[in-house]
Amino acid sequence: MELRDAHVVVTGASRGIGRALVDVLLARDARVSLVARDASALDAIVDTVGDERAAAFPCDLADADGVDGLLTRIEALRGPIDVLVNNAGVDHTGPFGAMTAAEVATVVHVNLLATIELCRQATPRLIARGGGHIVNVSSIGGSMQSAGVIVYCATKAGVNQFTAGLRAELRGSGVGTTLVEIGPTATQMMDGLREYAPTAASVRRLERARLAPELDPRTVAEATARAIGSGRRHLRLPRRQAPVSMIAEAPRRLSEWLTLGLDPSAPGAT
Repeated sequence: MELRDAHVVVTGASRGIGRALVDVLLARDARVSLVARDASALDAIVDTVGDERAAAFPCDLADADGVDGLLTRIEALRGPIDVLVNNAGVDHTGPFGAMTAAEVATVVHVNLLATIELCRQATPRLIARGGGHIVNVSSIGGSMQSAGVIVYCATKAGVNQFTAGLRAELRGSGVGTTLVEIGPTATQMMDGLREYAPTAASVRRLERARLAPELDPRTVAEATARAIGSGRRHLRLPRRQAPVSMIAEAPRRLSEWLTLGLDPSAPGAT
């Protein structure tokens, strides 16, 4: 879809891939509503970009009450949304048994439940308008697993499965979806992964096999913007890790073909 003048909501917009995506979208003349927990960080970004097309909407995505009605509040101030990018994500690196119930709940709420809830809020709006796009940012961790991040990986597997079902349900509505599955990226999350020995060892093994080159957030943001523009259903980075997620995706794709039929004309079928 055309990004020029589109209203895009980006969660996790205060840093990393989300922060880079704000710049990329503004460069494509989109209007961007930034969502993240840190209000001061969002205000600083809006001040830095110095563009009235950017606006901040602080929200803790681990707080169900805060997420409730979020898109209604955004649209009341900025008009109908055209694109939702569920980019926010958190992890907790360390032994599973050492996690508290609150830490587990935070990872599940931010990574999976908030994604599902914001899609629930967005889809009726987009369907009623006859078009739009939803991007759910996942991870290679949704297709692989590693000691120290098992809850994170479980939530990303849930995002993958949910997005496949959402894509099937939205078929023919004019609303597209893109699942972004990324490998290691130069963000604060990677710092945490390297602090826990078992997880760091897994990362080193992938690096030695040349399967995990560290991605630049700007590269991911640029590729995501292109995927929205082209209506691509999947974006997998780095490409050398794509076979892993494609193998995991195969049963979902097969079930989609069996239940809905194969549409060879569907855009962005890769």
